[in-house]
Amino acid sequence: MSRVKERSCLAVVPVLVAACLGGCAPASGVAQPGPGGRISVVAAENFWGSIAAQLGGDRVTVTSIVTNPDTDPHSYEATARDGRRFAAAQFVVVNGVGYDPWATSLLAADPTTGRTVLDVGKLVGIPAGGNPHRWYDPEDVDKVIGQIASDYARIDPKDATYFQGRMISFSTQGLARYRDLIKAIKADYAGTPIGASESIMTPLAAALGLRLVTPPSFLDAISEGNDPTAADKATVDAQIQQKKIRIYVDNSQNATPDVTAQVQAARARGIPVATITETLAPAGASFEAWQVGELRGIQAALARATGH
Repeated sequence: MSRVKERSCLAVVPVLVAACLGGCAPASGVAQPGPGGRISVVAAENFWGSIAAQLGGDRVTVTSIVTNPDTDPHSYEATARDGRRFAAAQFVVVNGVGYDPWATSLLAADPTTGRTVLDVGKLVGIPAGGNPHRWYDPEDVDKVIGQIASDYARIDPKDATYFQGRMISFSTQGLARYRDLIKAIKADYAGTPIGASESIMTPLAAALGLRLVTPPSFLDAISEGNDPTAADKATVDAQIQQKKIRIYVDNSQNATPDVTAQVQAARARGIPVATITETLAPAGASFEAWQVGELRGIQAALARATGH
């Protein structure tokens, strides 16, 4: 899926901002609790929303905006309904680093009193222009988990112990298989050269100890919706034809013609292809089930490629 729509997304934000200022926010201009006094939470993307829901349990109500696995989050076009949700929320999670500019624009246009905003990119120290795919970095995921639990406890101090318990349970039990797979892949395949369709794989490859040899400029170009250079395309094509990579990892939510051709070429050369997505797939999956499924796919592809 091409990301050329990102420009239209940015163009529509001012219109939505004006609409929200005209009637999206609650009359009081104050963030509103959810049903039953629960913390009202809005996550720009459902991978962060899944984590927020599991950490909050029955003390929060969570709404995620980008949920469709067929949607490219980079090019998501915000709606007036999104603006109303952001305006009323007590706690908002955005990815930042230019990944969801529609969300940050809506928030900036409506500085509701009593709203806490977690910008993941700022939390983990990624500068503008950096790799925004922080949910594929296990260390950054841990930082987000800790910050969400801390913010919940600050918003709802009487349930601080409850949130602390859920954080410990999620980190040690909910993510156990996720952590085990990361360790196993790194132990078995560290240093293995791989290719990928875009920069979404960069933080995960580092965590797995895999050697991502696709030119960074190619990965960034595809991720940002730009055309890669002829030289970069030639390099990737040669890596595939000469089997200099053992597997190819494809983000199926950004299937450009160049990437589609590379996936086909890799399969034709007998190079296993593993698939990942930017948002939960299926949409109702938990963060950990989704990630475990993808890690198993990468592990299986590596096993086929290396014979062990």
